[in-house]
Amino acid sequence: MTLILLKLILAHLIGDFFLQPLKWVKHKENKKLKSVWLYVHVGVHIALMYLLVWDLSYTSLILSIGLSHLVIDALKLQFQYKKTKRLFFFIDQFLHLISIVGLSVLLYATDFNFTLQFDAPLLLLIICVAFLTTPTSIIMKIIFSKWNITKLTKNNESLKDAGKYIGVLERLLVFIFILAGHWEAVGFLITAKSVFRFGDLTASKERKLTEYILIGTLISFGIAVTVSLIYLNLTNYV
Repeated sequence: MTLILLKLILAHLIGDFFLQPLKWVKHKENKKLKSVWLYVHVGVHIALMYLLVWDLSYTSLILSIGLSHLVIDALKLQFQYKKTKRLFFFIDQFLHLISIVGLSVLLYATDFNFTLQFDAPLLLLIICVAFLTTPTSIIMKIIFSKWNITKLTKNNESLKDAGKYIGVLERLLVFIFILAGHWEAVGFLITAKSVFRFGDLTASKERKLTEYILIGTLISFGIAVTVSLIYLNLTNYV
């Protein structure tokens, strides 16, 4: 049952972060329960769960999770407003995770085993790597939506989405280094990034921009380290 649970979590990550275009999100926020993309989004989740689980005997679980996803998203759309958007995002994700785990335990309590066997470590690895890419980028974007640094960076040209890809690469490198047991490489990576950034920060002479970059770096590395330790502990490698 642990393997099924991991597949359900992976389906959620793919459905919520990889297969949900921004235009769907905006349309849902504007039209709320009248948005057709709300129901398409839930349908995508259900289809993904069936595809990954590949076992019709879990239909009651899959449909229950799909219904809970619809209810949670509907409540979020009805009650969130601009000032609470960040808070509601994290509450929304927490409730989705709780519903997936809770319904799995409730409906299949006798089959539940929290030890990882067979293909579970590989599936957990895929989940961790996937989470460190687009989902973490979106999470960080939502966190930093609190601050507007457009004025501080208006004269600084950069490649499109370069910051996003740099963040993804650094998190994946941290994940690989920790799994390989090379914590010193993580320290080297932080030092290297600090050296590269030093010139920009010195030239800008903007304390706000410095703080923004520092917070972003710490959160990005912090998430990568946390995910790495969770993976190692769950797979009993430490």
